[in-house]
Parts: sequence; structure tokens; C-alpha cells
Amino acid sequence: MKRIIPILVLLIIVSSCKSKKAYSSKKRQTQTVKVNTKAKPSKEAQSIVKYAKTFDGTRYKYGGTSKRGMDCSGLIYTSFNKHNINVPRTTADLKSAGSWIDIKEVNVGDLVFFATKKNSRKVNHVGIVTNIGTGNVEFIHASSSRGVMVSSLAERYWYYAFVQARRIL
Repeated sequence: MKRIIPILVLLIIVSSCKSKKAYSSKKRQTQTVKVNTKAKPSKEAQSIVKYAKTFDGTRYKYGGTSKRGMDCSGLIYTSFNKHNINVPRTTADLKSAGSWIDIKEVNVGDLVFFATKKNSRKVNHVGIVTNIGTGNVEFIHASSSRGVMVSSLAERYWYYAFVQARRIL
């Protein structure tokens, strides 16, 4: 009996040590986004994006608006505010700022909105378009897991989480 108890405890510990994420050796699945690549971005939009990129690698901090930590709407607020353009501070308010545009018409400096919660289409994440390519839209945003980074709408996760695009400028 004394030998069985340690073995049972060891079995319980070993069986409860599972990886939280399933690992897949497949390449990242991508989607094609049809966009107008002929439209030239304004100098102001390019300047805003250039400033936003200075925060690349900044850690995520809810409510943050500085190099010490930043959230997604804080990145937008700070980048536009630096160029004397007043925008709302929260994603909830940003989602109705400016004018709605079709994803095919997005340009550098436009905002892209996402619903990242499972089984929800409620907007809770925002990014700024940084680059438009054939079948691809890149955007900078503050990820809660990896901080400020550039991602692509061609990535499956962002493609399916996309809700709307809006133009502020």
C-alpha cells in the first residue's frame, strides 16, 4: 500500500502536465485579401505609421500610451495625437470615428478593427494599416501576448477576426 500511493501521485502529476496549446507543424495558413494597390498614401498617413512603428516591440499594458507599455487603442491614440489629430482613446469609441471603408479600398493610415473573442463579432481590437501589397494588408497593433507588432490580414487568425475598416484622414 505504501508503494502504491507514491506511484498514484506520480501518475496524477504526469497525466496533468499537458501543453496548453496544440502544436502544429503546418505552415501558417494564409488568405488572400483583394485590395486596391494603386492608391498612394498621403504624407501625413505615412508619417503617422512611421511614428507608430517606433513603438514596435513595446510590451502590452492595458490603458498604456507610452514606451513603458501600450494597448491597441493607445497606439492609435498616441500615433494620431503626435500629428495633432484628435481621435477617441478607446476601441469602442474608435470603431465609429471617421468613415467606414470597404477592405478593398484601405490605404496606409486607415484603421482596421477585429473581434478576437471566441463566438463574438463585437469589436475589441484595432490596428493601423502600414502596408498594402497584392493580396495582403499589413497593420501595426498592440497584441496582449506579444506587445506592439506588425501582422497581416493574410494570416488566417486576423482574416477571420476582421470586422471593419475606417478612414480617419
